[in-house]
Amino acid sequence: MDAFVTLTDSLVSDYDIVELLQTLVDNAAELFDARAAGILLANPQQELEVVASTSERSSFIGLLQLEAGEGPCVEAFVTGETVTVENPEEMQRRWPLFAAASAQLGYASVHSIPLRLRDNTLGSMNLFRETNGALNATDAVAARALTDVATISILQQRTTEHAVLVQTQLQHALDSRVAIEQAKGFLAHTHRIDLDTAFDMLRSYARSQQARIADTARHVVDRRITIPAMQPQVTKPADDAQR
Repeated sequence: MDAFVTLTDSLVSDYDIVELLQTLVDNAAELFDARAAGILLANPQQELEVVASTSERSSFIGLLQLEAGEGPCVEAFVTGETVTVENPEEMQRRWPLFAAASAQLGYASVHSIPLRLRDNTLGSMNLFRETNGALNATDAVAARALTDVATISILQQRTTEHAVLVQTQLQHALDSRVAIEQAKGFLAHTHRIDLDTAFDMLRSYARSQQARIADTARHVVDRRITIPAMQPQVTKPADDAQR
C-alpha cells in the first residue's frame, strides 16, 4: 500500500515519466525480493530502450538482450503477456545468449511484465532474482497492479487528439535517460567512482534540491552545477553512542 501511495503521489499535473518509472523499479525490487529491476520503453521506431533501472547490472542485461534480440523482457513486450523464467535451465532452453549473460551476472530467474493497457504495449518491467522460482501468486498480482498504475498514468492523456502529446512524453523519457547516463559517466570520471555510486549521488542531490533527476543530470553535464563527492559515513563506537 505504501508503494501505491508513493507511486500515485508522483502523478501531479506535470509529472516526469522517468521519475515515475524510477520510483516503480525501486519499489518493485524491494517488495519482490529482486536483486535488480529495470524498465524498457519502446521508442517511436518500436525499438526498446532502457529508461529506468535499480543498478547498472540490470541496465547491462537490458541492453545486451536488445542487442541479441532475445530474452523475457523482449518477449513480454512483443506478446503483451507476463513472462516468468524460474531457473537457468529454462533460460538456456529458450534464450541461450540471454542465459549466458544472466549466469555471468548471477541471475537465476526473471519475471517480466508488459506495460500494457488493452492492445497498447509500451514496454516491460523486469525483475531479476538470484534464486530459482517464480513469484508467488500474491506478489505476481501486486507486481502487475503496480505496473498497471504506471502504464495508465503514461496513457491517461491518450486520445485521438492527444496521441502526438503522448508520443512526445515517451520520447522525452528516453531523452531524459540519455542525460542521466551522461551525468553518471561524468560523475564517475570526476570522482573516480563506479556508475552505481554516481547514480546514487545524482539522485540524492536531486532529492535534496527537490529537483527532477533528469533536470539535475542536464545541469551536471552542462556544468551549471557541481555535485561534491559523498562523504564516508563515520560510525561511532557503541559506548560513545550510549553516552
